[in-house]
Amino acid sequence: MTQRSLPVGSIVRPITSVDLPQKTDYRGKFIRLSPINPWADSAELYECSHGSDIKEQIWTYMGYGPFDSIYSMQKWLAEGTRSNDPLFFTVHHLESKQCVGMVSFLNIASDMRRCELGHIWYSPQFQRSNVNTEAMYLMLCESFDRLKYRRVEWKCDSLNERSRAAALRLGFKFEGLFRQHMIIKGRNRDTAWYAMLDSEWIAIKKNMEMWLYQNPNQQLSLTALNNG
Repeated sequence: MTQRSLPVGSIVRPITSVDLPQKTDYRGKFIRLSPINPWADSAELYECSHGSDIKEQIWTYMGYGPFDSIYSMQKWLAEGTRSNDPLFFTVHHLESKQCVGMVSFLNIASDMRRCELGHIWYSPQFQRSNVNTEAMYLMLCESFDRLKYRRVEWKCDSLNERSRAAALRLGFKFEGLFRQHMIIKGRNRDTAWYAMLDSEWIAIKKNMEMWLYQNPNQQLSLTALNNG
């Protein structure tokens, strides 16, 4: 009697070596990502994210913040320097020479060739600008081009409409809702799950470069380019 074979996934071509995101500077045309420096960065990061209701909305969907003083934030940043997952970076705006936000690589599974981009926030002054697009571009280049990862994830509170719109704008695909996934600051969080695959990155990278570097006054829509 012949046993029927069960379906299996396609074979994944191996690579010679797997690596982790580098704890180094990533420099673009508009911004630089640098490993967090609590003593150099804390004053500007605190200033751009505290002191008004609009600024402090940054922390609404985060598991931490706002902080009651620069020193409290500095202590939290110092704890972050000891972490390799999440691997935190300060976002430096090159023209203004200001610290304007933070990003991180996290949930890094190099053996599975995947990671997540998260802990992302920016000063309200630099939201909806080329800052976030170039920060994500640099991190996606590291993930897909150097590390040869197969998948990059983006997760956020399902109520965080701004983050959900950003994911789609950048070319991430919605994969579903994880109901009652977490408890954040004593409240329920349903998590919206997005991802980008290496096979999708080729076209998305071209669109991001066009929007960032060949698009005076951002006349083109990155959302339209990535979802057209």
